[in-house]
Amino acid sequence: MRPAALALLLVASALAPAPTPSFGAATLHAQPPAASGRSTRTAFRAADPRAERFIDSVLTRLTLEEKIGQLTQYRGQSSATGPQTPEAGAADIRAGRVGSFLGTFGAQVTRDMQRVAVEQSRAKIPLLFAHDVIHGFRTIFPVSIGEAASWDPAGVERAARIAAAEAAAHGLHWTFAPMVDIARDPRWGRIVEGAGEDPYLGATMAAARVFGFQGTSLRDTLTILATAKHFVGYGAAEGGRDYNVADIPPRTLREIYLPPFHAAANAGARSVMAAFNEIDGVPMHAHRELIDGVLRSQWGWDGILVSDWTGVMELMPHGVGADSGTAARLAIDAGVDVDMVSNFYMSHLFAEVRARRVPVAVIDSAVRRVLRAKYELGLFEDPYRYSSVAREKAVTLAPAFVTEAREAARRAIVLLKNDASTLPLRKDLGSIAVIGPLADDARSALGSWSAAGRPEDAVTPLAGLRQAAGSRTRILYARGASVDTADTSGFAEAVRLTREADAVVLVIGEHQDMSAESRNRASIDLPGVQLQLVQAVHAAARAANKPVVAVLMNGRPLAVPWLGDNVPAIVEAWYLGVQTGNALADVLFGDYNPGGKLPASFPRTVGQVPVYYNHKNTGRPSNERERYTSKYIDVPWTPQWPFGHGLSYTTFTYGPVRPSVTEVRPTESLTVSVDVTNSGSRDGDEVVQLYLRDDAASVTRPVRMLKGFRRVTLRAGERQTVSFKLRPQDLAFYDVRMRHVVEPGSFTIWVGGSSAASQSAQFRVVGNTTEIPDRGPLPPDWRP
Repeated sequence: MRPAALALLLVASALAPAPTPSFGAATLHAQPPAASGRSTRTAFRAADPRAERFIDSVLTRLTLEEKIGQLTQYRGQSSATGPQTPEAGAADIRAGRVGSFLGTFGAQVTRDMQRVAVEQSRAKIPLLFAHDVIHGFRTIFPVSIGEAASWDPAGVERAARIAAAEAAAHGLHWTFAPMVDIARDPRWGRIVEGAGEDPYLGATMAAARVFGFQGTSLRDTLTILATAKHFVGYGAAEGGRDYNVADIPPRTLREIYLPPFHAAANAGARSVMAAFNEIDGVPMHAHRELIDGVLRSQWGWDGILVSDWTGVMELMPHGVGADSGTAARLAIDAGVDVDMVSNFYMSHLFAEVRARRVPVAVIDSAVRRVLRAKYELGLFEDPYRYSSVAREKAVTLAPAFVTEAREAARRAIVLLKNDASTLPLRKDLGSIAVIGPLADDARSALGSWSAAGRPEDAVTPLAGLRQAAGSRTRILYARGASVDTADTSGFAEAVRLTREADAVVLVIGEHQDMSAESRNRASIDLPGVQLQLVQAVHAAARAANKPVVAVLMNGRPLAVPWLGDNVPAIVEAWYLGVQTGNALADVLFGDYNPGGKLPASFPRTVGQVPVYYNHKNTGRPSNERERYTSKYIDVPWTPQWPFGHGLSYTTFTYGPVRPSVTEVRPTESLTVSVDVTNSGSRDGDEVVQLYLRDDAASVTRPVRMLKGFRRVTLRAGERQTVSFKLRPQDLAFYDVRMRHVVEPGSFTIWVGGSSAASQSAQFRVVGNTTEIPDRGPLPPDWRP
């Protein structure tokens, strides 16, 4: 389904579809939300005088307690992700002690609660209802790292648009997504929620999701507020342990971890969430320099800054809040507008203001941002506009949504290995043995953070293969082992079916709760006895010369060197959502040619972590033939599969890399072109990737950096010229004085199908070092 088919969001309603941003070549174009008054060159709102006058009128009639109530978020029906906290009831709503709820949804439920707020309270201010809508609401799409593996921002935007439509129809106004944390450590459980290791890919996906959630106008009742989280550096937690310290140098913070947030802000995200970690001794919930300094003052962002679950309260165990009042004061002073579930603002800010430790003006600024969001959503005009039972029924699991979920799942699949063209499998096979603990696990097909998704909605790999195989092919099934125990009693049955079948599909990896918040792993090998299961099945299949395919289901890069060396075909399937089985069957049987690419490097062993493509060089760069260089003595220093890797059932050939000029000045742009040919016998997709290196600079630079990509579809034998525009912003970096500059010198560019691309060319920047404003990673020339 193409962008024009966003009429799918209407589901036989009379609402008009919103135009979809177009993502082309190295440039991300998008229509900024028209209702907010943004120009085509900036994401930030021009002040709406009518809105500001209205907000002033509301603010002046609020008591201090009611103001603090607007900054207070209570938990609702969702499961907790931290310490148990107080709940709010109708009495709290009537008293104006609550401004928003987390985890409460349902058209009728939210309508009833809204009625208490606007008809029974003194201030009559509508509530906001928020939830973690990460990769779908009821129609569940691939987990975020899987969506990033599609390298298809337009498709990712469509998925977010559908998630917003379903969530909004269930009474929600606000999602705590996208998670845009850069993660270079696969031990971290929350790598599943983001776009992987690279700031350029991460920034592009961040913007795509913001555009999808928020559409072109928040007045559209099928849109919701987007939240870029977790600001900032959460993915750099030491040891891959959730909630841990992040030790990030200032230049790395600016060039690696901040760009996806800048992209989300440029895309108009109306909310940002603070991170649990500290940076350089300051917890993010108290980090005034980054929140009010960088985010608000330098970037001009003017949305709601929300805490994470009990993040304000946690300033005490961090050791910077001596008591509850100090913790509340530090957070509000840093710019945290909304206290998620800890109730510290409601319990302590009144006294802090009365003692003149917190100015009323600080409270008013935070309240103003909350009221502005409610105004933008149209809740003051009609507080019930998101709570339509009829729309809820019409939109939920709409057939067009499920169709799009299947397409998204197919595009997320990455073919890691395919020796001797083991895949695709023939449909005339007499029997296929489907073996593994995840083959019939519907819950894991949905992945973590699956909102209102239900296992009964999901098509498992086993069910998908059975349906696709038809009546001519018998599908045999054995679980073989569980995901994470030492029980080997199922091995015998798995081996017996292997000997009986004509081909074997192993479905292995992690169950959904192993790739999630607080689910960090010291080992990233296959858990339990799954490797032994694979080895037993592989030995039986090899003895009879039968093809074996391993399908990985997981939310993080895994270390699977034995599979890489021995299993002929390996497919990375992530957790693909409600259409997992159908999408997987499409790929395994060749009805769809896989084109996904890895958004994070796969290490050979956990001992290599962190391993990422855009690392710095050393004075003794890695060289397997030289002893005294940066490497290991027991494994190669390279990853098992690098960032950007992914195979196809066809082959692609790249012509010479052609820069439009060989010299540019620091303020000039250039175009890089390459001819890409489908040199195989099948139609297929290739993700053409552009990488750049500043060959010598005043500070060390990465060995290469992604600066553009485009997913193209080529018919067998077809050739296409793919072009990318490199702007001064793409060449700039932070120098020794932390100025954002372009320096003269030579640059190398590579274009190819992964970060290991070998086709290269060079150009030079001539002239003097020139300071370039850091306007974020997205181009300013968005589509008008």
